Amino acid sequence: MVSKHPDIKKLSFAGVVVALGIVFGDLGTSPLYVMKAIITDGSEFNELLIYGSMSCIFWTLTLQTTVKYVLITMRADNKGEGGVYALFALLKRKPSWAAILTMIGASALLADGVITPAITVTTSIEGLQIYNPEIPVIGIVLLIFAVLFFMQQYGTNVVGSSFGPIMVIWFLMLAILGITHLVGNPEVLKALNPWYAYQLLNKYPGGFILLGAVFLATTGAEALYSDLGHCGLKNIRVSWIFVKISLVLNYFGQCAWIIEKGGLPEGINPFYGIMPGWFLIPGIIIATAAAIIASQALISGSYTLISEAISLNFWPKFRVLNPTFLKGQVYVPAVNWFLWIACSFVVILFKESANMEAAYGLSITMTMIMTTLLLSYYLFQRNTDHRLIIFLLTVFLTIEGSFLIANLHKFMNGGWFTIMLASLFFIIMYGWYFGRKLKNRYVTFVWIDKYTEMFKALASDNSVPIMATNLVYIIKANMPEQVESKVIHSIFHKQPKRAKTYWLIHVDRTAEPDTFSYKVTHIIPGVLIRVDFYLGFKVEPRINLYFREVLEDLTLSGEIRLESSYDSLRKNSFPSDFIYVLIDRVMTKDYQLSNSENITLGLHNISRLICISDIKALQLDATNTIEEMVPISINQPLTERISRLKSSNT
Repeated sequence: MVSKHPDIKKLSFAGVVVALGIVFGDLGTSPLYVMKAIITDGSEFNELLIYGSMSCIFWTLTLQTTVKYVLITMRADNKGEGGVYALFALLKRKPSWAAILTMIGASALLADGVITPAITVTTSIEGLQIYNPEIPVIGIVLLIFAVLFFMQQYGTNVVGSSFGPIMVIWFLMLAILGITHLVGNPEVLKALNPWYAYQLLNKYPGGFILLGAVFLATTGAEALYSDLGHCGLKNIRVSWIFVKISLVLNYFGQCAWIIEKGGLPEGINPFYGIMPGWFLIPGIIIATAAAIIASQALISGSYTLISEAISLNFWPKFRVLNPTFLKGQVYVPAVNWFLWIACSFVVILFKESANMEAAYGLSITMTMIMTTLLLSYYLFQRNTDHRLIIFLLTVFLTIEGSFLIANLHKFMNGGWFTIMLASLFFIIMYGWYFGRKLKNRYVTFVWIDKYTEMFKALASDNSVPIMATNLVYIIKANMPEQVESKVIHSIFHKQPKRAKTYWLIHVDRTAEPDTFSYKVTHIIPGVLIRVDFYLGFKVEPRINLYFREVLEDLTLSGEIRLESSYDSLRKNSFPSDFIYVLIDRVMTKDYQLSNSENITLGLHNISRLICISDIKALQLDATNTIEEMVPISINQPLTERISRLKSSNT
């Protein structure tokens, strides 16, 4: 588990460049569509619209991105990892409402992973329509998506090394283009005064609703926190200085150009309008490259998000692969193909980037609000001054609540799509998380010392046919002295299973991201052995491989002898055989649950439809694994007992 890039999180020039390529794709491509959205949504063109919207953009980037995320939220890291799941893992107490907030935030972030690639790539390709209005934008975007998502299975380590330098070129281009127009009209710098933002919200007709378009400038802020583990806090903070300056200069340049033109010409995106004619084609190429990098960042982020959700039991088990040797880079095939279909569907449904703007931003507003609430609860648990917590909560909920209200006006024009997507993801998470908790409520554990003599007796009972030399059970009992009653039922009651050695494997997913260790407990030396794996939530659960390594260690230390229990095979040095046993608990119809429990269990069963088996999830050897089903036992008193009728004499 040693990274090939151990210094990537330390402050360095290389780390800063990598951060530009990984972290700032979404946020950095916002100049492609923000000013166009503001001017298009504005009821009338005047200087207040320009100065006020520019002031709102600047102070949104300052308060939301710089203060909330870069200075405050990113300090709440879980062993260097960030994001809504890492924040949840940091909580000492995890009440149900905190889990629900986490689900809402993660669901909205996943929905953003569908909208962002669609709007960024479409906007960049639309620049070609300046040359030829008949250019098939949709076809080109769909082709880019086909190639982009097809390449995901091979990893991004090869092309990923170029992301940073390309984004350096992108941000330098933003800054230079902005400066060339800003020097001609430095008056727009007056927009730095927050008074213009206040005037826009209070004096301009529909000014408050324009916050929905302004918010597009900071939609990528949540990615800064989520990608904390990839680049490190210091690299992100230093690179943000360069990024913010470049973004602000470009926005000011677009404002200066719009004022110079006396408005926004029909069909012209101000981002491309500030480019000189000779630079338009190179500019579109660079913009397309930046849009693809932004899409890649959201796609990779979606993989990581689902992988962490699976580890924390927020999402059904999916197949998670590591296509490269880079630590932390994962690939989830099911997510990849879903995103491909969903992103392509968005492009076909909305057709133009202007139509996608309504669907964009609403989901991320919800994620930001959830982060604010969870962060406040985290600070509360750390005994931070309550007055400071209330102040931060009030300030950021006011800002984000305002953005949410403004974005809700987009609901009928496209916002419904992101809400629908986020709701779908939330239902899956809710059903899986609380359904598991409901089933676990009825798990019964027994003290294993009561059965030690029975294990010894069964292991040496020649009247019972030997099932395997080694029987391996995957258990959930956290205490080494306990085991689930279903395991005892499987070994002794259902059908006696004789083995030379019984193994109990327990997988403990820790709150730290990179924990990778194990512990062995010899309950009955040579007969009953327990192995506890401690795996961080970002570590792939390759149990079959890890268990094989444990066996090698125990053999070398002389604690066990891996030899076959069959005389003829042992004489010929055949290795010991293993059989894994997985037990699934099934809720029978004999017990009455409450309506809410039935709904939760129903959602859980729906979530199971997209879940892979435990064999695949734990990467066990399918040829040596058997699956059993046992009923969930609930102590439920009977209100009435069936009576026996007396038989009549014939």
